[in-house]
Amino acid sequence: MTGVATLEPPMPESAPDAQDPHATGAPLDVTEVPPLSPRLQIVRTVLVMVFAISAGLVLQLTVISALQHHSAQGQAFNRFRGELATGIAPVGPTDDQNHVLPAGTPVAFLEIPRLGVREVVGEGTTSAVLFSGPGHRRDTPLPGQVGTSVIFGRRASYGGPFNRLPELKAGDLVRVTTGQGVYTYAVLGVRREGMPVPPAPAANTSRLLLITAAGSPYVPNGVLRVDADLKGDATGGPARVVTTAGLSPEERANAGDARTLWALALWLQALVLLSIAAVWSWLRWGRAQTWIVFVPLLLLAGIAAAGQVARLLPNLL
Repeated sequence: MTGVATLEPPMPESAPDAQDPHATGAPLDVTEVPPLSPRLQIVRTVLVMVFAISAGLVLQLTVISALQHHSAQGQAFNRFRGELATGIAPVGPTDDQNHVLPAGTPVAFLEIPRLGVREVVGEGTTSAVLFSGPGHRRDTPLPGQVGTSVIFGRRASYGGPFNRLPELKAGDLVRVTTGQGVYTYAVLGVRREGMPVPPAPAANTSRLLLITAAGSPYVPNGVLRVDADLKGDATGGPARVVTTAGLSPEERANAGDARTLWALALWLQALVLLSIAAVWSWLRWGRAQTWIVFVPLLLLAGIAAAGQVARLLPNLL
C-alpha cells in the first residue's frame, strides 16, 4: 500500500519590513543638502581667496623667490661680464651715452669669500631691484670710489644673499669688481641698532657699507650694518645724480614699494572672479572637477598677487 502523499500548506511569505524601503521598491528618501545662504557663500568665497593668497605668498617667499633670484643672477652675471670685457660697464650713475641707469642695471660684482657670497649688484634699492640680488644705493658712489658706498641685500627671501652677514668678523675680506677695477675691503665689524658708529673714513679713501635686515629671517626688527674699509687707493668717479635728500622713500632701508598697487588690484579682481566660479563649480559641477580645474588657477593667481604683495614688504626681508 503506497503512502498517502500529504501536501503541506505553503509557508506564508514574510511581511516586508516596513522600515526597509528597498523591500517594497519604494524610492529612497534622500534629504538634499540645503543650498548655502548668500552670507555663507560670501564667507566661502573670502576663505578661498585668503587661502589662495596665503599659499601663494608662502610659495613666493620660500620657493619661487629663490628660483627667480637664481635666474636673475645668471642673466645679470652674463651681461656684466660682457660689459666688463668690452669696457662699457657703468662707472657712475649714467651709461656711456649719458643716460641715467635704469633700475636694476648691473654695476658691480660682490664677493665675500668667508660666506661664499658671489652676487651681481644692481643699481637701486627698491623691493623690485632686490628681488634679483643686492642693490647699490643711488645717492652713494660706486665701490672703489672716494666716499662711502652703500649696498643693500635681502636677509631671507629671494635667495637671501646677505643671510649670513652677521657671521662676519673684523679683518674678513670683501672683494668688489666694477668697471674701474677690482677692490678689496677689510671688515671693521658688524653693528646693530644703537651700537657706536666707527670713525668717519679719512679723506680720499673708500668705505663699503653692507646693509640687511636685523632679527629673525622673515621677521625684521631693524637694520644690521657691516662696515669695511678699502685696502689700497680709491679712485675718482662722476658726481651722483641723486642726492640723499632726493632719494625716494621706496629706496630706503626696510621700505616697501606701493607704486604698483594697481597691478595688485587687478590680480585681486581675478582672484575674486575665480573664487566665485570655484564656489559655483563646487555646488553645481562637482568637487573632483572643481579641484582639478580651479586649484591650479587659484594658485597661479595667488602667486601673481603674492608677487605684488612682496613689493609692499620691507625691501631687506
